Amino acid sequence: MVQVTDIFRDAVGVALRLGAPILLMSMMVGVFTAILQAVTQIHEQTISFVFKLIVVVLFMVVGGGWMLTTLQEFTLELFELMRAL
Repeated sequence: MVQVTDIFRDAVGVALRLGAPILLMSMMVGVFTAILQAVTQIHEQTISFVFKLIVVVLFMVVGGGWMLTTLQEFTLELFELMRAL
């Protein structure tokens, strides 16, 4: 039972490590875009979406290798635990 909780804790940690940078950068771009739209009084929804999409795609291009490595390490750890059973 202890192993199951450790696996779930590790899975949540991996999910947070992978998702948090993308979400934080997207949120910062959204806030910056909202401030810019409020100042210029342009209230177009697609502007915010396009900037967020560009930032997320750029992060995936730059940080995709790190994300893949993290997922591979976690998956290999799971397979090692299954083999040990």
